[in-house]
Amino acid sequence: QVQLVESGGGLVQAGDSLRLSCVASGRTFSIYGMGWFRQAPGKEREFVAGISWNGGITNYADSVKGRFFISRDNAATKTSVFLQMNSLKPEDTAVYYCAAARTPTPKSNTETYAYWGQGTQVAVSS
Repeated sequence: QVQLVESGGGLVQAGDSLRLSCVASGRTFSIYGMGWFRQAPGKEREFVAGISWNGGITNYADSVKGRFFISRDNAATKTSVFLQMNSLKPEDTAVYYCAAARTPTPKSNTETYAYWGQGTQVAVSS
């Protein structure tokens, strides 16, 4: 059974940091790119960050570049993906989703991702 489970969300103040985690299991995710997306109320889901199968390639949305950092750990039976979020802003408030790509390298469009987690809420107060 394929599962992507996010954790680490919460309510923080502007300028604080949070670290999101995602554990992917149920298939060999270590050969696929992984990504983080977010969706704010009333808005479409948007790409935040992506990482290639071996961590060698990362890409970020312009809005988070220099503040957010994605990393991954490919263990024997599961793949973990992390999103370190620094200098958080109120506009970062959203539900954050972990996703597993259909390709070894990450893309920014949702259609290239095959599996999704349930999401974790991040709220940043001003």
